[in-house]
Amino acid sequence: MTNELWSISPGALDDKLGIELLSQSADQVVTRMPVAGNTQSLGRLHGGATAALAEATGSWAAMIHASTMGKVCVGVDLNITHHRGPRGDTVTATATALHRGRRTATYDIRVADGAGGLVATARITNLIVDA
Repeated sequence: MTNELWSISPGALDDKLGIELLSQSADQVVTRMPVAGNTQSLGRLHGGATAALAEATGSWAAMIHASTMGKVCVGVDLNITHHRGPRGDTVTATATALHRGRRTATYDIRVADGAGGLVATARITNLIVDA
């Protein structure tokens, strides 16, 4: 099974959040999300939106990895630390592989603002299962 068959595209929540896929591979996935429309009552970027961005980005990478074995993946753990509010109109998430195994895949996700400032860090682990 080739990665082209499992090229990952956004789901319904990702569409609602405005998440855009910039690049994808089993080693690294990069996405971008607008701040506007994803804010909480104080007008700041919502932590849940940031967490959803991190989860989507890491899961896309894990799904590409799983597809190389003819499998899929499901998330089993997500943790995120919010460091500061973003400067600018968008945030970019970069998921980088920490572990790509036969049963699990773990990715480090860094969310940065348009100025390159670190907004959040996250880690996701996905279980690799039969399709």
